[in-house]
Amino acid sequence: MSAEARDGSDGPVTVGFVGLGNMGGPMAANLVGAGHRVTGFDLVPEALAAAAGAGVEPAASAAAAVADADVVITMLPAGRHVLALYEDGGLLAAARPGTLFIDCSTIDVADARAAHEAAVRAGHHALDAPVSGGVVGAEAGTLTFMAGGGAAEFARAEPLLAAMGKKAVHCGAAGAGQAAKICNNMILGISMIGVSEAFVLGESLGLSHQALYDVASTASGQCWALSVNCPVPGPVPTSPANRDYRPGFAAPLMAKDLGLAANAARAGGVQAELGSRAAELYASFAEGEGAAEDFSGIVRAIRQRSGGTTAPQRTEQNGTTA
Repeated sequence: MSAEARDGSDGPVTVGFVGLGNMGGPMAANLVGAGHRVTGFDLVPEALAAAAGAGVEPAASAAAAVADADVVITMLPAGRHVLALYEDGGLLAAARPGTLFIDCSTIDVADARAAHEAAVRAGHHALDAPVSGGVVGAEAGTLTFMAGGGAAEFARAEPLLAAMGKKAVHCGAAGAGQAAKICNNMILGISMIGVSEAFVLGESLGLSHQALYDVASTASGQCWALSVNCPVPGPVPTSPANRDYRPGFAAPLMAKDLGLAANAARAGGVQAELGSRAAELYASFAEGEGAAEDFSGIVRAIRQRSGGTTAPQRTEQNGTTA
């Protein structure tokens, strides 16, 4: 079978998927739904069982999951896990020569490049392809992939990425996908803090949430953190704020991504003052009350530090809020 056929451009392939948690599980299920054979492994038995219920063939180990795979996809917590699994965990040794390794974890750029080099040394191909879109995007198959690696590897991966998401961008050489991810999430983290501070300020000035939203969402304050993931209940019914801040995109994950961005900024001599401060705020939030919350829940931490609670949302006689 040709490399092109094995990698999905000419029909179904066998995918070894390692890391079947909140993100990886739905992603693997979408690959099954697209007609691919997926063998998977996760250290958490419940995650493996849930994936099996969606059609993933459970494997006894990570190495067993990739032994017959044409493509290997990993979705793991940190760079140390990826590097350890690639070499110490035997993934690279267990895979057939020429296998395409796609790492969808969000990790340090240096770790992504090290993983790429290890895969190539072992006779494989590699792509770093972190995602944006959260659990909702993973379940709906609407993720955005930011890919780093060769153009040929990206072309081979595209059919599989299309089965799991709505957009895939080739950002450049190895590590470029991770660079794009942490830069994007630095923008998002800073934006969410700004939007949250504005709502708390509006409360202190007697401004209703709806009025501020109606203005800012159609004016220069418009952004994703406001119009899609609005941090206060009401204006955007689908936002986590209306589900008591159940994630979406969990605050500890935002803290992790902002920490990666802050580390990269320091290493590169970039004066990213807002990014660094956002990393500090989210690290504190994620270690405390935000440990199990969506990242938009930081509005409550800002409100608490400001010494207040949500301002009463007064209802006018005509049914509108003031």
